[in-house]
Amino acid sequence: MKKIFISLMFLAGISVWAQEAGKAGELLKNEASTTEMQSPNSLSRGNKTFDHNTANQNNKIKNPGYQWNKNYGYAEVFLRIPEQGFFTVEIGDQMMANGSGKYRFFDLQSGRIPIAIYENGFLMYRTTLMLRNNSRMVLDFFTNEGLYLLDSYPVQGQYGFNDWNDVWNNPYGNQSGNWNNAGNVMDNTTFRQFFEMLQRNEKFDDGKIAMINQQMRNSMFTAAQIRDLVKSISFDKNKLSLAKSMYRNCADKNKYFLVSDAFDFESSKRELMEYVTNL
Repeated sequence: MKKIFISLMFLAGISVWAQEAGKAGELLKNEASTTEMQSPNSLSRGNKTFDHNTANQNNKIKNPGYQWNKNYGYAEVFLRIPEQGFFTVEIGDQMMANGSGKYRFFDLQSGRIPIAIYENGFLMYRTTLMLRNNSRMVLDFFTNEGLYLLDSYPVQGQYGFNDWNDVWNNPYGNQSGNWNNAGNVMDNTTFRQFFEMLQRNEKFDDGKIAMINQQMRNSMFTAAQIRDLVKSISFDKNKLSLAKSMYRNCADKNKYFLVSDAFDFESSKRELMEYVTNL
């Protein structure tokens, strides 16, 4: 009798403390109409029905309007559907379908991006996400509850490489940016190697700054690269000193405002901008 009582109490504890679906995060409004949700095979691109046959025909039409310097941006969305079933998730111009319940989207543009969720060809949910550059949005979807935003946070380890133009364009002789081939600008692959070596070999500000100063004798940097180097420094006082000294080695000085993101205090940001303005 005592064992039965303990078992009942244990089961009761599970029911009390178990996470109830739809009780965490911010509920995002379903923008899909009842008519849309009742129509099968309504996979869409935005508000337009998506026909794979038509898409294949369109692929035969060549469009050589090369967009050499287009800023694609970078954002990520991680979505979980903790239910049994086969779902299709569409975000912007990307689509993924599986029965695992895990959907990870990379290389998304920032801004207002539509998301649609289908089950067996039927539209279940559609809303709009506000994606930020260099960030990851984490979502949960429940068929009976809705789509919940659990968190949104910066993506770590990007090192300012989200502007990929120079990676693809330089082999064609189309150098991106506004520095007009000024000086020996460090390409992103080399900078990644330098940054990783800096983080691995130097643990304190003094050592990092000395290594950066040595590299400045031979290299120019982009504003985004300088931002990441300054951000790797621990103390704002040292960050400010480095940011001021690196301005002369910046290849795209018109973008030096990016460096202000590396600071923790508004006073340091203002002092750097005043320093740049008065030069």
